This record gives sequence, structure tokens and C-alpha cells, in this order.
Amino acid sequence: MSQPSGAGGRRACVQLVPLGVSVKVACGSSLEAALAPYGVEFPCGGAGICRGCRVRVIEGTLAITPEMSQVFTPTELAAGWRLACRSIVEGALTLEVAQWGTPVLTDESSFAFEPNEGTGIAIDLGTTTLAVQLVDLGSGAVLAVETALNPQSAHGADVMSRISFSLEGGANTLTESIRETLGTMISALPWRESVRSVMLAGNTVMHHLFCGISLEPLSHFPFNPVMDGEQLFRPQELGWDLPAQATVRFLPCLGGFVGSDILAGILATGLSESDRLCAFIDLGTNGEIVVSNAGRILVASTAAGPAFEGGRIRMGMRAAAGAIARVALQNGKMECSVLGDGTPRGICGSGLVDAVAAGLQLGSILASGRISGATRELALAPPVSLTQADIRELQLAKAAIAAGFRTLVKRWGADVRDLHTVYLAGAFGNYLNIDSARKIGLIEAELSLIKPAGNTSLRGVKMALLRPSLSSAWIAGTLSRIEHVPLAADPLFEETFIDCLAFAN
Repeated sequence: MSQPSGAGGRRACVQLVPLGVSVKVACGSSLEAALAPYGVEFPCGGAGICRGCRVRVIEGTLAITPEMSQVFTPTELAAGWRLACRSIVEGALTLEVAQWGTPVLTDESSFAFEPNEGTGIAIDLGTTTLAVQLVDLGSGAVLAVETALNPQSAHGADVMSRISFSLEGGANTLTESIRETLGTMISALPWRESVRSVMLAGNTVMHHLFCGISLEPLSHFPFNPVMDGEQLFRPQELGWDLPAQATVRFLPCLGGFVGSDILAGILATGLSESDRLCAFIDLGTNGEIVVSNAGRILVASTAAGPAFEGGRIRMGMRAAAGAIARVALQNGKMECSVLGDGTPRGICGSGLVDAVAAGLQLGSILASGRISGATRELALAPPVSLTQADIRELQLAKAAIAAGFRTLVKRWGADVRDLHTVYLAGAFGNYLNIDSARKIGLIEAELSLIKPAGNTSLRGVKMALLRPSLSSAWIAGTLSRIEHVPLAADPLFEETFIDCLAFAN
């Protein structure tokens, strides 16, 4: 595609997610030329006849060309999808690059439900990703699925960044952007005229931002959220194209940074009904931990930091094309698997855990976390390597999770050996090599007890949606049995955290 000359020398800022890169581009120039240096591929050579270079406009405008109308449906165009090879930059943009897209974990599991008329919508509102499912209330079948990145990531990849942005005057921006994006995703669903109920779950910060609740209490100790129970809306309040009589419900938070996504996870795993000592861990920037036995439930969150999602790692990135996602030992050497089978661009959380576990086995990393010998870096696959600071970030993250886990188990007067099952929730828990996690001391439980549980937030929301007569009573009963443990003020946690810093080897 020929590149027009810049318009009067003006330059526009183009932000690229999920890579987190900002590029200055001359107005009137081709987006193709701007993206090519970042490894974006153009399978048809820029002829505009495939969808390989597609991008989604989150903020700003890109004109729709005849070629785009040929390869995208009207719904996709309305959702902001464009061809990079046919796009001309005329102003500031925030773009989602499909080739770097973060996989969104959905849920297709079946369970007992109460048949009802019409359809419902289940929404998992994640910090990074969004999943929306249209469900037939009569059969329980999933009729349609929409996934996307959370547009709030333009104002910070983690919840603490968004809290800061909110308190600096950006609260309305964050609330409006998530409501609008979910509304667009809902508008892409069929059979919207039959929707009777919408149900959402998310962590505490996502809950407050969607509901328009101030985040100020979560910005300082003791981190107490607004606990007003289930939040109820009508579609017209949110600007959503749904029947006026439909209800929109956001499940309640549990305390601190433990949100309704964990309540949904407790429902999805049946944790509250188990008469054995069981645990539930959602690994992320704020790791949430649940330990339950005979109906009593302890919940806590711990600030693990963004290392599990590639944050604060020199060459860290999300699980997208170009990320080292697996590292295994072959004949005494590290063999790296790259998502998309292309040139490595960085390393994601699962690859980081594998790499450190392999380094410990080789003796390249000591139990203290130090890189052995005179080298300052651990080479993986050129140009990707780990620095001492990278390993330290993982140490801190795994210590926070392991210490929180130990602390809750000890509050039962029990030991990790007494556990019956440990559920791992979320995308990271689903893709994590559990053996590697055990080798670095992230999860202290027997391998046979650890079960990846998938997207328990979405499954729990769907279960509540499909069992309306049971869900309200179950939620009320479960909330009455939950005790939130604020780890930041717990001396046992502080002591245990120090013990957990060393890597198991």
C-alpha cells in the first residue's frame, strides 16, 4: 500500500495493546508502516484480502474502506475491527492488535439448572479480559460468546494503577468505558429481545468501577470496599440495547480485594458444600485464596504483583504471539516453546515459572534466587533472557501467594498435607505447569490434589443465572459463613512471607 505524505507534519500518538507500546505516527501515513517494526505480520502482503493484520479501535477513528467491508461483517465493523494494511492514521488512536491478543478463557461446562423462558447473559468482567455469554434459560445451552480486552487497560494494566487514575479524576472515564464496551459486546449478540436477566462478576475494583462506586476506601489501609450487597441496574441506565424489563445484577464482593468473581468461584467449585478441607486459588496481580471446611469459609487476597502476567519483567508480556509460554529441560538444556511458533518477543507468566523451575534444576538459579556463577542473566531463547531483578519479582509474587495460602490453612489448625483438593482458577492457573509451580514453592500441595478449574467466575455467574430461586438463598447463606482475613495486618502472614521467599528446590 502506498504511504501518503504526512498532513502538515502533524504526528499522532497510537497506543498498542496488549503490548503497552505508544508510537508517534505522522498523520496521513499508513498504519501498516507503523506496525511492521513491532513484528505485526501482513499475510496477504497488504492487499487487504485477508484478516491477518486486523486491529480493533478502542479509542479514536479509522475509516472503513471497501476492502474492510468485504472481509468484516457489519457487526465486526461496528465493534471497531479494521485492517491495518488499509488504514490511514488521522489522529490519536488506541488499538487492540489481534496478533497480540490475550486468550480469553470461557466456559462450556454443564450443570443442573431450572428451565425458564427466554435468554440470559453471563459476564466475567476481568481486569485484563472480558467474556460475555448468551445463555438459553430453557436448555442451559450457550448460544453465543463475545470476548474482548478490557478497555480500561489504556489507563493502567493492574488494579492499583486504575485506582490511582480514578482518584486523579478518571473515575467516570473508567466507568463509562467499561459500560460502553460491554454494551457493544452485548449488541453483537443475537436474540437480545428475549433477554430477561444479565449477571456479572468481577474483582472488587472492577465491581466498584462498573457500579460507579468510589475507590477511595481501597486506596489505603485497611482497604475496606463498599459492601452494599448485590447491585441492581436496568439496561437503560447503562445504555445497553436490551429489553427495558431485563434486570442487570452484579454479584456482591466478599471484603478487601476479594470480589464477586471469587464468590462465583466458590459456587462453581462447590467449595461451600464440601465437608473436607479444600482450597481455591486465583493467581494474578492480586492473588485471591479461599480455604473451606464443613461450611466455614476463609477468604483473603494478597498483593502478588504483576509478575504472573509478565509485568515488571524486563522482557515480560502477556500470553500472546511471540511469548515464551513453556520452558522444558531437554538433554540438560532449556527448550523454549513460543506462542505462534514465531520469533520470541518476550516471556509470559507460565514461561517465567517454567524457566525458573528449570534454572533451579540446572543449578543456574540458587534456592536463594540468585543467578549462579558470574553471569548476570539467564539466557532463554535469543533475544529473551531473565535478569536478577526478574527472578526477584517472581520470588516476591510466589512468596505472597504461598504465605497467604499457608496462613489461611494454619488458621484452621491444619497443615497443607491435610488438604483434600486445591482448585486453581483463571487463565493463568489453567495454563500453568503445576509441576513447575510446585518446584518453585508457589503451590505447596501434592500434585494429585491440584486441579485447574478454568474460568470459575464465568461458570459461577452462569450457574446463578440458571438457578434463580436457589442463587439468592445460596448467596445469602454463603456470605453469612465467609470470614475475610486481612493479611496486610496479620503477623502470621508477615512471618510466613519471609519463610516463603526462598525457592523450593
